[in-house]
Amino acid sequence: MKDIDASQNVTVLELLDRVLNKGVVIAGDITISVADIDLLYVGVKLLLSSVDTMEQHKKKYLEVSEVEHEA
Repeated sequence: MKDIDASQNVTVLELLDRVLNKGVVIAGDITISVADIDLLYVGVKLLLSSVDTMEQHKKKYLEVSEVEHEA
């Protein structure tokens, strides 16, 4: 994959292709409170990736796990 200069425009399609190719994790917390009393807490974790990328990571993870169990 080629590197992109700051002077080049990046299309949404190129950005989405890179995100799906590498994968990204987005995490966040939301707390709704009134008068310093927490009423609602929502924790969000989102994994965005292509199926192919996830399967490659799964294979690598399983290979590492097998090596650790043998040692």
